[in-house]
Amino acid sequence: MAFHLRAATDQDLPFARSLTFAAMSRYYRQYGLVWSNDGFDVAWAGRENWLVCNEDGVMGFISLSRDSRALYIRELHMFEACRGLGAGSWVLEQMALKAQALGLLRLTVFKTNPARRLYQRRGLSIVGEEDCFWRMERVCPSS
Repeated sequence: MAFHLRAATDQDLPFARSLTFAAMSRYYRQYGLVWSNDGFDVAWAGRENWLVCNEDGVMGFISLSRDSRALYIRELHMFEACRGLGAGSWVLEQMALKAQALGLLRLTVFKTNPARRLYQRRGLSIVGEEDCFWRMERVCPSS
């Protein structure tokens, strides 16, 4: 199955917000956190956002930020029906390539989120923790 990324636009914001809420609301409840649509929207505006697609359409999205040392995956969400098809692994490899110019790929994941296992299989290691999150990173040396 061929995957590709398409730059997200402001018209994709409601979709991304809804998908993120659907995927993350159980973790917010579990850890007593409060979801904020406004907070999501502000974060979206300051990030690089991509839709994850295949020939059938949109499968999910990824949201990124960066600093001088790392590329940060801020959100990575797939429709439940699209999980297990290899798109998440493909996206992580694409992000590792993007991160080569900076050296590190980083993300945080809720401690109880099973996606942590995918991240570890794709070369990210737990490097720290904060309350309910694992901080993970992968060294991405330039070729």
